[in-house]
Amino acid sequence: MRILGIETSCDDTCVSVIKDLDILANVVSSQTKVHQKWGGVYPTMARREHQKNLPIVFKKALDKANLLVKKKSLVREDKIKEILFREDILLKKTLNILGNYQKPDIDFIAVTYGPGLDPSLWSGINFAKAISAGWNIPIVPVNHIEAHLLISLFEIKNNRLKQKNVQFPAIGLIASGGHTQLVLIKDIGKYKTIGETRDDAAGECLDKIARILNIGYPGGPAIAKRAKLCKKNTITLPRPMINHKNYDFSFSGLKTAVLYSKEKENINCMAKETEQAVIDVLLKKTVLASKEYKAKNIILGGGVTANKELRRQFSKEFNNLLLPPKGAQTDNALMIAVAGLMSPKTKNYANIKSNPNLRI
Repeated sequence: MRILGIETSCDDTCVSVIKDLDILANVVSSQTKVHQKWGGVYPTMARREHQKNLPIVFKKALDKANLLVKKKSLVREDKIKEILFREDILLKKTLNILGNYQKPDIDFIAVTYGPGLDPSLWSGINFAKAISAGWNIPIVPVNHIEAHLLISLFEIKNNRLKQKNVQFPAIGLIASGGHTQLVLIKDIGKYKTIGETRDDAAGECLDKIARILNIGYPGGPAIAKRAKLCKKNTITLPRPMINHKNYDFSFSGLKTAVLYSKEKENINCMAKETEQAVIDVLLKKTVLASKEYKAKNIILGGGVTANKELRRQFSKEFNNLLLPPKGAQTDNALMIAVAGLMSPKTKNYANIKSNPNLRI
């Protein structure tokens, strides 16, 4: 079974192809340089970049998977135009691909439909619908948060996915630029959110603090880099809600504390203390949840989990920790294809709509 994955929930344009558990292609086009100037993602700009990049990334992925064959094809242009009537840039390039290349041997398309930025999500969904209509390939809608958790159930060796041993119940921690959540996982497909951020997500907080310190974007890698340069940290920042008897998070107070700190000029140690404050809160809440629910595994997902210090401290605390494979922590279409493989299938592509506030 060959699956095409499409991910455009935020600012990365991603397309992957898997054949069963073999990774044929996994292409990511980053918009980091586009948004760097403002220190954050602008939704309308992200949408425009997705429209420009989707056909390019799509062709590159099919080519890497040896599925791109030049051949004139008859497609229903009226249907494609109906789907992409508001996306002129995408329409022209999509019609060119569909009309000049042979239908690839793809069983279905897995596409992110939420949560995320609404304009970005629609770009990927409409592109998937156009490909589906043009080449008659069914679509499977994928929950972005679930995909972050599911990819951590696999390791990657020699371009092949190998499933890890996992036991339930498990506790899932999602830490990314848009989400910070603790999830009770009773089984694959059976989830209950037991805690989430009340304001800024962990990654969003890191982006904002990096902007305050003027050390670059994205904030997570910039803060991690500067944290390594701190020789002796004497700065103390708050750990918001760390002692609250619940599993919710709040990171806006941490950002505010940095903003008004008299020690902002000590950038390296401020970065180190920021990094540790975020890790402390995430770790303590996860430990408490794992004890209460008697978790047999702890599953991490999301871009913040790419942080080496976070991974080190979580690995030290838990001997039953499942981490996302290297290169699959941040947004990617491989996790979308994997989630599609493990999800119920549908052919009713016309009913797939963006859901920016989708819950797991």
